[in-house]
Amino acid sequence: MIETSQTVTVAAPLAVTWDYARDVERWAQIMPGYQSCQIADEDNSLWVLKVGVGGLVRTVKVAVRVERWAGPHEVDFAFKLQGDPVEGSGSYRAHEGDMGRTEVTLAVQVRGSGPMAPMWEAMGAPVLPRFARGFAEELRDRIEAQAGTAPVEAPRQPSPFQRLLAWLGRLLGR
Repeated sequence: MIETSQTVTVAAPLAVTWDYARDVERWAQIMPGYQSCQIADEDNSLWVLKVGVGGLVRTVKVAVRVERWAGPHEVDFAFKLQGDPVEGSGSYRAHEGDMGRTEVTLAVQVRGSGPMAPMWEAMGAPVLPRFARGFAEELRDRIEAQAGTAPVEAPRQPSPFQRLLAWLGRLLGR
Protein backbone atom coordinates (compact mmCIF):
# COMPACT_ATOMS: atom_id res chain seq x y z
CA MET A 1 0.00 0.00 0.00
CA ILE A 2 1.16 3.53 -0.73
CA GLU A 3 -0.27 6.57 0.99
CA THR A 4 0.08 10.30 1.35
CA SER A 5 -1.53 13.23 3.08
CA GLN A 6 -1.50 16.80 1.79
CA THR A 7 -2.70 19.99 3.50
CA VAL A 8 -3.56 23.29 1.84
CA THR A 9 -4.93 26.55 3.20
CA VAL A 10 -7.97 27.79 1.32
CA ALA A 11 -8.60 31.54 1.36
CA ALA A 12 -12.31 31.01 1.96
CA PRO A 13 -14.48 30.27 5.00
CA LEU A 14 -15.41 26.70 5.90
CA ALA A 15 -18.99 27.04 4.59
CA VAL A 16 -17.80 28.27 1.19
CA THR A 17 -15.16 25.53 1.02
CA TRP A 18 -17.76 22.89 1.87
CA ASP A 19 -20.20 24.27 -0.73
CA TYR A 20 -17.61 23.40 -3.38
CA ALA A 21 -16.20 20.21 -1.83
CA ARG A 22 -19.53 18.45 -1.29
CA ASP A 23 -20.00 18.06 -5.07
CA VAL A 24 -18.34 14.78 -6.11
CA GLU A 25 -18.44 15.68 -9.80
CA ARG A 26 -16.24 18.71 -9.13
CA TRP A 27 -13.64 16.36 -7.61
CA ALA A 28 -13.75 14.16 -10.71
CA GLN A 29 -13.25 17.17 -13.00
CA ILE A 30 -9.94 17.95 -11.27
CA MET A 31 -8.52 14.51 -12.06
CA PRO A 32 -5.94 14.48 -14.86
CA GLY A 33 -7.44 12.97 -18.00
CA TYR A 34 -11.02 13.60 -16.86
CA GLN A 35 -13.52 12.39 -19.45
CA SER A 36 -16.80 12.08 -17.55
CA CYS A 37 -18.49 11.43 -14.22
CA GLN A 38 -21.67 9.44 -13.91
CA ILE A 39 -23.53 9.99 -10.62
CA ALA A 40 -25.44 6.87 -9.55
CA ASP A 41 -26.67 8.28 -6.25
CA GLU A 42 -25.47 10.54 -3.43
CA ASP A 43 -22.73 8.07 -2.46
CA ASN A 44 -21.73 6.34 -5.70
CA SER A 45 -20.24 7.59 -8.94
CA LEU A 46 -18.19 6.29 -11.86
CA TRP A 47 -15.33 8.43 -13.09
CA VAL A 48 -13.94 7.88 -16.59
CA LEU A 49 -10.33 9.03 -16.98
CA LYS A 50 -7.86 8.84 -19.83
CA VAL A 51 -4.47 8.07 -18.28
CA GLY A 52 -1.06 7.77 -19.85
CA VAL A 53 2.29 6.43 -18.85
CA GLY A 54 5.00 7.01 -21.42
CA GLY A 55 3.51 6.21 -24.82
CA LEU A 56 0.72 4.05 -23.39
CA VAL A 57 -2.63 5.83 -23.05
CA ARG A 58 -5.76 4.07 -21.92
CA THR A 59 -9.18 4.82 -20.53
CA VAL A 60 -9.95 3.64 -17.00
CA LYS A 61 -13.18 3.59 -15.05
CA VAL A 62 -12.99 4.33 -11.35
CA ALA A 63 -15.91 3.41 -9.10
CA VAL A 64 -15.97 5.93 -6.24
CA ARG A 65 -18.06 5.42 -3.12
CA VAL A 66 -18.46 7.97 -0.35
CA GLU A 67 -18.37 5.89 2.83
CA ARG A 68 -19.19 8.72 5.22
CA TRP A 69 -20.50 12.25 4.77
CA ALA A 70 -19.82 14.33 7.89
CA GLY A 71 -19.64 17.72 6.26
CA PRO A 72 -18.54 20.36 6.43
CA HIS A 73 -15.62 18.84 8.31
CA GLU A 74 -15.14 15.25 7.12
CA VAL A 75 -15.72 12.90 4.20
CA ASP A 76 -14.36 9.35 3.82
CA PHE A 77 -14.34 7.59 0.48
CA ALA A 78 -13.19 4.43 -1.27
CA PHE A 79 -12.43 3.71 -4.91
CA LYS A 80 -11.74 0.76 -7.21
CA LEU A 81 -10.48 0.69 -10.76
CA GLN A 82 -12.78 -1.50 -12.84
CA GLY A 83 -10.84 -4.29 -14.54
CA ASP A 84 -7.58 -3.51 -12.71
CA PRO A 85 -6.31 -4.85 -9.38
CA VAL A 86 -6.13 -1.39 -7.80
CA GLU A 87 -8.29 0.04 -5.05
CA GLY A 88 -7.94 2.50 -2.25
CA SER A 89 -9.50 4.90 0.15
CA GLY A 90 -9.11 8.41 1.37
CA SER A 91 -10.42 11.27 3.40
CA TYR A 92 -11.18 14.97 3.33
CA ARG A 93 -10.74 16.91 6.55
CA ALA A 94 -11.48 20.62 6.87
CA HIS A 95 -10.97 22.88 9.85
CA GLU A 96 -11.86 26.51 10.20
CA GLY A 97 -8.71 28.57 10.41
CA ASP A 98 -8.14 32.17 11.27
CA MET A 99 -8.96 35.19 9.11
CA GLY A 100 -11.71 33.38 7.18
CA ARG A 101 -9.46 30.62 5.92
CA THR A 102 -9.95 26.86 5.91
CA GLU A 103 -7.29 24.20 6.40
CA VAL A 104 -8.03 21.20 4.17
CA THR A 105 -6.18 17.89 4.47
CA LEU A 106 -6.60 15.25 1.80
CA ALA A 107 -5.33 11.75 2.49
CA VAL A 108 -5.27 8.85 0.04
CA GLN A 109 -4.16 5.24 0.21
CA VAL A 110 -3.74 3.07 -2.87
CA ARG A 111 -3.46 -0.72 -2.80
CA GLY A 112 -2.53 -2.96 -5.66
CA SER A 113 -3.09 -6.70 -5.59
CA GLY A 114 -1.81 -9.67 -7.52
CA PRO A 115 1.71 -10.53 -8.63
CA MET A 116 2.42 -7.06 -10.08
CA ALA A 117 1.45 -5.19 -6.89
CA PRO A 118 5.00 -4.79 -5.50
CA MET A 119 6.25 -3.34 -8.80
CA TRP A 120 3.18 -1.13 -9.21
CA GLU A 121 3.52 0.20 -5.66
CA ALA A 122 7.27 0.80 -6.06
CA MET A 123 6.62 2.87 -9.20
CA GLY A 124 3.66 4.70 -7.64
CA ALA A 125 5.26 5.56 -4.29
CA PRO A 126 7.22 8.61 -5.53
CA VAL A 127 4.41 9.78 -7.81
CA LEU A 128 1.46 9.67 -5.40
CA PRO A 129 2.57 12.55 -3.12
CA ARG A 130 3.22 14.85 -6.11
CA PHE A 131 -0.10 13.90 -7.68
CA ALA A 132 -1.99 14.42 -4.41
CA ARG A 133 -0.26 17.77 -3.83
CA GLY A 134 -1.22 18.96 -7.31
CA PHE A 135 -4.79 17.77 -6.77
CA ALA A 136 -5.05 19.54 -3.39
CA GLU A 137 -3.66 22.76 -4.84
CA GLU A 138 -6.06 22.63 -7.79
CA LEU A 139 -8.98 22.03 -5.41
CA ARG A 140 -7.86 25.05 -3.37
CA ASP A 141 -7.50 27.20 -6.50
CA ARG A 142 -10.96 26.29 -7.78
CA ILE A 143 -12.61 26.98 -4.44
CA GLU A 144 -10.85 30.35 -4.21
CA ALA A 145 -11.80 31.21 -7.80
CA GLN A 146 -15.45 30.42 -7.09
CA ALA A 147 -15.32 32.39 -3.85
CA GLY A 148 -13.56 35.32 -5.50
CA THR A 149 -10.67 35.09 -3.06
CA ALA A 150 -7.98 33.86 -5.44
CA PRO A 151 -4.82 35.94 -5.04
CA VAL A 152 -4.18 38.45 -7.76
CA GLU A 153 -0.88 37.73 -9.43
CA ALA A 154 1.54 40.62 -9.65
CA PRO A 155 2.33 41.67 -13.19
CA ARG A 156 5.45 39.99 -14.45
CA GLN A 157 8.50 42.09 -15.01
CA PRO A 158 10.04 41.69 -18.45
CA SER A 159 13.17 39.60 -18.53
CA PRO A 160 16.48 41.28 -19.42
CA PHE A 161 16.25 39.69 -22.86
CA GLN A 162 12.74 41.10 -23.39
CA ARG A 163 13.91 44.55 -22.27
CA LEU A 164 16.84 44.34 -24.73
CA LEU A 165 14.49 43.43 -27.58
CA ALA A 166 12.14 46.30 -26.67
CA TRP A 167 15.07 48.72 -26.53
CA LEU A 168 16.32 47.52 -29.93
CA GLY A 169 12.80 47.89 -31.33
CA ARG A 170 12.59 51.49 -30.10
CA LEU A 171 16.09 52.20 -31.37
CA LEU A 172 15.24 50.91 -34.83
CA GLY A 173 11.89 52.72 -34.82
CA ARG A 174 9.68 49.63 -34.89
